Amino acid sequence: MSNEEPKKRIGDQLIDRGVISSDQLTIALQEQKETGDQIGKVLIELGFLTESLLKDVLGDSRGDDSIDLSEIIPDAEAIAFIDKNLAQQLKVLPCDYNVETHVLQLAMVDTFDILALDRIKASVPANVIISPVLAGEKELEANIDHFYGYELSVDGILKEIETGEYEDNHQRMGTAEYSHPLVRLVDAFLTDAVKRGASDIHFEPEDGFLRIRYRLDGVLYQVRSLHDKYWPSIVVRLKVMSDMNLAETRAPQDGRIHLKVAGHPIDFRVAAQPTIHGENFVLRILDRDKSIVPLENLDLAEENRNLLKLMMARPEGIILVTGPTGSGKTTTLYSMLNHLNTESVNIMTLEDPVEYPLGLIRQSSIGGGSKMDFAEGIRSLMRQDPDIILVGEMRDLETSEMGFRAAMTGHQVFSTLHTNSAIGAFPRLLDIGVLPDIISGNIIGIIGQRLIRKLCSACKLSRPITEIEKKLLDLTDDSHKLLWEETGCKKCNNTGYKGRVALLEVLRMDADLDELVLQKVSQRDFLAVAQQKGYKTLADDGIQQVLKGKTTLTELSRVVDLTSRLER
Repeated sequence: MSNEEPKKRIGDQLIDRGVISSDQLTIALQEQKETGDQIGKVLIELGFLTESLLKDVLGDSRGDDSIDLSEIIPDAEAIAFIDKNLAQQLKVLPCDYNVETHVLQLAMVDTFDILALDRIKASVPANVIISPVLAGEKELEANIDHFYGYELSVDGILKEIETGEYEDNHQRMGTAEYSHPLVRLVDAFLTDAVKRGASDIHFEPEDGFLRIRYRLDGVLYQVRSLHDKYWPSIVVRLKVMSDMNLAETRAPQDGRIHLKVAGHPIDFRVAAQPTIHGENFVLRILDRDKSIVPLENLDLAEENRNLLKLMMARPEGIILVTGPTGSGKTTTLYSMLNHLNTESVNIMTLEDPVEYPLGLIRQSSIGGGSKMDFAEGIRSLMRQDPDIILVGEMRDLETSEMGFRAAMTGHQVFSTLHTNSAIGAFPRLLDIGVLPDIISGNIIGIIGQRLIRKLCSACKLSRPITEIEKKLLDLTDDSHKLLWEETGCKKCNNTGYKGRVALLEVLRMDADLDELVLQKVSQRDFLAVAQQKGYKTLADDGIQQVLKGKTTLTELSRVVDLTSRLER
């Protein structure tokens, strides 16, 4: 008879560690009966714990990692590593390959099958790391035939279309039938865009052809052009995937696509717009893993990070984030909310639409099928006993007044405002119609934000600094004799840049600045006083990034106006 104690169930382990309560486990077990999912997955989806906490409790147990193959898009790079016969024999399926980390995600019936893993390791290059995940046997068998049966790369599919006999039968696009090359082509573009780090995919019909562009690090690049005869079938595929009305072609439509790409879940927010050449489609790529970032992991200057923490420590008032579309406002807001997100506070949001689901946070969507606007939503939230409220945007007087009213009644309110700078928020609020005596004393702070491209570390080169650059950078001595510039290589798609960093200006309000708001002083006078108190502009933050070699002066000039610095 063994003296070993029976291994505790995952739920009991989590309770013992204080990660979840017994009530939460009971709820999860009830949900598990409905879904059939593993208990760990259920707890994460309910928001009772994070994936990292679960992995910490489970240790090195790989059998608890699972994958739903019906939600993933095949990765041609991953498939190429393992022969179809070997995949069928061992009942394994390569799902994703990360070029940078050399990790090959492998779906298996038994993740503890050492013999199968050894054979796989022997068949792939030595630098490839196998990451096994659990999948159902029937699901695996079906998808092995599904994935291996056809060409999956963008180049391969386009060659197939150009050389093969194309049938304009887009009525069959309503199925997930991979026999049709245009079905596979759409999926291949989605995979390619995610792997290249794109934030948006543009399908733009022109007279006679279709242009496809990716937005990489904030800049649009054309990747392909197709004959316009293929566009109707691609439209149908996109509409089916995003649950749009196939018959509607004259009105704008919005939809969403939920898939697993590159090894993790990706949401695509789809917008269709009628044009003179047909419907234009833009897909915003929403990667939860990249957008929900701990505050400490945001690449911010230490001074700015400390200012944000100081602002969040004030229990009531409004924190505004300003900047154009695509400037990272949502990422910053979510990072701040995550920093405050504990079981001791009730955080509620109103968003248009909800981009990323957050655990413990009650999120409501405005617009679309919703029957409430921001102002009505705030009234409703006030009856939900919130501590912290996120209002997606202060776009009109009623919404703004309700937001300020919430702040005046002891709540912490987060929101966004479309202005060119942090200080520009005050004339914007006055223009909306908010009274100065309401603004004064109720704003904790204002954040102005932009995203700027980072130099590729693999190919950047240094060069001597010029006299005019010294003036732009406020250099009065020879402490900096060199600046860095872009060149271009394979790692950065020959752009010279890879990734982006946030430029921030953080205006923390105090009694003196509140008094200036009451007096309706000019932006120039307000700026002078704020700078005396240590306020740094976007240009100031950007110059520090240039001097550190993170970006170029050319890139900074693209994002921030530096011309006024030459007039000093």
